Amino acid sequence: MKALDTNILVRFLVKDDEYQAEKVFKLLKAAEDKRDKFFVPTVVVLELLWVLEFVYEISREDILKAIEDLLSLAILEFENREAVIRFLNLAREYRIDLSDLFIASISKEKGCEKTLTFDKKASKCNLFELI
Repeated sequence: MKALDTNILVRFLVKDDEYQAEKVFKLLKAAEDKRDKFFVPTVVVLELLWVLEFVYEISREDILKAIEDLLSLAILEFENREAVIRFLNLAREYRIDLSDLFIASISKEKGCEKTLTFDKKASKCNLFELI
């Protein structure tokens, strides 16, 4: 199995470079045909959230839909998949920074009670504790 870097997923979702987007599409299609899988590390998801939101200025709802769509692809094996799913559910409930919410979701998945923060807005979610 091979892992995907953030830029591969960005090209696939944003299609801002036609040549690279086509290469990624062919790569994923070939993997689907061969029933291969690609690994998506947790840090790639975090970076993807940040890039889509702050570099491409994609709306929160469109970002969540894109992550949901990626999760539905059988060829992608996500590290901490359950935490990614929890994150998606929480991101629709709480208007907290996506990256912060993702970090807290991963931390919860790894057994942490809370994620400590100075962010008053984030502390409204039960995954955070204001200090």
